[in-house]
Amino acid sequence: MRRLIKRPTRKKDNLFFRRPYHLRAGSYDLVVGSQTRIMGIVNTTPDSFSGDGCCVLPRNTKEAQARAVALARKLIKEGADMIDIGGESTRPGARKISAQEEIRRVIPTVQRLAQRVKVPISVDTYKAAVARHALDAGASIINNIMGVKAEKSLLKMIRNYGAAVILMHIQGTPRTMQKEFSYQNLMAEICLSLRNAIENCLDIGIKSDKIVIDPGIGFGKNVENNLEILHRLRELVTLNQPVLIGTSRKSFIGKILNKDIGHRLTGTVATVCAGIFNGAHIVRVHDVKAVKEAVTMTDAILNFTHLHPVADETSAVKDNP
Repeated sequence: MRRLIKRPTRKKDNLFFRRPYHLRAGSYDLVVGSQTRIMGIVNTTPDSFSGDGCCVLPRNTKEAQARAVALARKLIKEGADMIDIGGESTRPGARKISAQEEIRRVIPTVQRLAQRVKVPISVDTYKAAVARHALDAGASIINNIMGVKAEKSLLKMIRNYGAAVILMHIQGTPRTMQKEFSYQNLMAEICLSLRNAIENCLDIGIKSDKIVIDPGIGFGKNVENNLEILHRLRELVTLNQPVLIGTSRKSFIGKILNKDIGHRLTGTVATVCAGIFNGAHIVRVHDVKAVKEAVTMTDAILNFTHLHPVADETSAVKDNP
């Protein structure tokens, strides 16, 4: 005998409910929320913390550019909904580079990729000059790690091109962030900073449907801070913007699991799933293929709302001895 048990109506609370949003980036219109979107990472740096930089030579040669484009296309084939290209390492203590150097590393790859793919291209930069060249080359998202500290010239550039912007929380700069940070109330301070960053964008004229927020896991935070963000991520829902998290291969995973950079995939997947359950709409990762399966399964669990047949206690369960 089988009986149908009607699941109670799910309350639209912060833990289980992710409000769908339209993210409009240039000519692209992505729905995020009902489906978690994956941002694949392509680094064109020689000193990426994850060791995956495509710019392995002193000059960004055609070979290096081809490698970056090939990697991006591979990530898209594996399930990436967008690609994020970075030309300046933001690992703790990384050397700051000039806008000219960043343009040399990034723009040829953006140009070649924009001609070959049909997904939004994001460029990870906080420099207005780099953003302008990137948007001219075909990028439609600027991933700005400086958040509330973003220069008005950069925000105006994003507005004028109709691009989307990712606003990340950071204390200090990439050079100082792991040496000079302290919090009285971590999530309250992150929320306030991101709220101010959102207001700066709106005041400039960037529309709400072009703004994504990122709590900045690993940027001016210790292991405990990063875990607290993942645990309390749902509190960012009050800001009414899509939430992106970037945990891929980060050092807090290595410290907890005692794993080096090349062996953090399982830990990364765990953080991605936890983030999605707590409200993340977009996940930024290196290993798209493995993460795609975990994301698909997590979405299936979160989105399950229909009548589910439950076997009677006397019924045999053949596939679960």
